[in-house]
Amino acid sequence: MTQLLSAEEINQGASQLSDWKVEGQKLECVKIFKDFVQAIDFVNKLVEPAEASQHHPDIEISYNKVIVSLTTHDAGGLTEKDFSMAREISALN
Repeated sequence: MTQLLSAEEINQGASQLSDWKVEGQKLECVKIFKDFVQAIDFVNKLVEPAEASQHHPDIEISYNKVIVSLTTHDAGGLTEKDFSMAREISALN
C-alpha cells in the first residue's frame, strides 16, 4: 500500500503546484475553457497518463468548467501518487 504523506510533505508538495489546492484529503484543480468541446478535449487528455500510472482522478464537468480531484482512496488520503499525477496533469496543454 502507498504511504500517506505528512502534513509537512503535503504543504511542500502543494507549494510546488500553482494551479492545485489541498481540500481536506484531496488535491483539487479547477480549469475553465472557452466551451464544452475544449473542456472535453482536456478530459480526454487525462486518460493516457491516468491509465499509464493506474491512478485515476475524480472529474466533474460543467459545460466549460472541469474540476479534477486526486486522492489515493486505498491509502485514505494524499500520497506521492497524487502529487505525481497532479504534475502530469498540469503539464498538459
